[in-house]
Amino acid sequence: MSIRGQVQARPGLDGGPIRRVLVVDDSRLQRRILAASLARWGFEVLEADCGARALELCATAQPDLILSDWMMPGMSGLEFCRAFRDLPAEGYGYFILLTSKSEKCEIAQGLDAGADDFLTKPVNPHELRARIAAGARIIEMQRELSRKNRVISDTLAELQAVHARIDQDLVQARKIQESLVPEFSRSFGASRFSLLLKPCGHIGGDLVGLFSPGLNRVGFYSIDVSGHGITSALMTARLAGYLSSTHFDQNIAMESRQYEFYGLRPPGDVAETLNARLMTNTGIDEYFTMVYATADLYTGRVAMVQCGHPHPLILRADGTAEFIGDGGMPIGLLPHLSCDRFETRLFPGDRLLLYSDGFTECRTKDGRMLEPEGLLELIRNRLPHRTGGELLDDVFTELTGAMPQGQGLDDDLSAILLEYGGV
Repeated sequence: MSIRGQVQARPGLDGGPIRRVLVVDDSRLQRRILAASLARWGFEVLEADCGARALELCATAQPDLILSDWMMPGMSGLEFCRAFRDLPAEGYGYFILLTSKSEKCEIAQGLDAGADDFLTKPVNPHELRARIAAGARIIEMQRELSRKNRVISDTLAELQAVHARIDQDLVQARKIQESLVPEFSRSFGASRFSLLLKPCGHIGGDLVGLFSPGLNRVGFYSIDVSGHGITSALMTARLAGYLSSTHFDQNIAMESRQYEFYGLRPPGDVAETLNARLMTNTGIDEYFTMVYATADLYTGRVAMVQCGHPHPLILRADGTAEFIGDGGMPIGLLPHLSCDRFETRLFPGDRLLLYSDGFTECRTKDGRMLEPEGLLELIRNRLPHRTGGELLDDVFTELTGAMPQGQGLDDDLSAILLEYGGV
């Protein structure tokens, strides 16, 4: 294809990227020669005899392409180019300097000022049309890029709006999830329960709670649903309904007795009931680990069931400590639940801690997991100066402070602490 064919296919008034051309030259004859050729090729042509007049035209009618002489009285073509680049503009203006200069250092000056191309005077019409065609391709690419950037910007704005709405919903969801644990400390005579719940995101899959039908009988639990986020949080809301601390008639861990009194079912039976309910719900892939316990605060006897959850920790009043339980299987994996059922006895001054694996699997500054022994050391270092909720909060603060810089929680953290005071 000839140069003439290439130019006619792209620039001009036929919808190409270059429609308006500004010719800037102090020589009226040179302007007339260039303007005549440009008009014949189908361009709208503007003329200016100096840089100042050219800037006025650019401010009112932005050109797509500028042909400017380098050497002009007053404002040179180089100075005009710099001033043109400083003007606010919606699109890109292609700038060609007309010059008799050919030294590399002078060409570098022109490029540094913002020029896109150069033409040596006297201008050859065929070369001019070829340079205009090259400029048209660049302008078209720039405009296409601008269009795509606008699409990206609009899409990003929509995504940000959606994210803001989701974030607002998650904030509200966190408030709802926090309401599942209505009280973080509760005393029964000389004994006290303290609870901690710290999701790694807006919402999480951990749950702790307790309920009491009276007569110093208390049921309490620590649950960790598989995964994180919305799905796990929905599961915790469901489990909180199964183990309600306010609606005993809906609590599957309780059974009705005479005269509207309630009693606590054996922990193993509760675990089997929860497993059966999950297995009957098709389409649910989540499972959870749990330690559920019932405590007789008169005698100090505690019956427990462990279903894949970390081993409960007993801190004796004499300074000794032990992890109890054999593990068991998580709830919701298989129709027939294999859980660990056992009992222990607390004496005045003893503490019993149930906790999620977010504690023991937390990374320390050296990159290692805390492990149960590390958790025990953290707690021992704070006894007897910290008790109850202060102890749990202090351990949480120490644990998060020991993480590598810039690293947040990888998992939810939750715990329930029973400080047994006897009758």
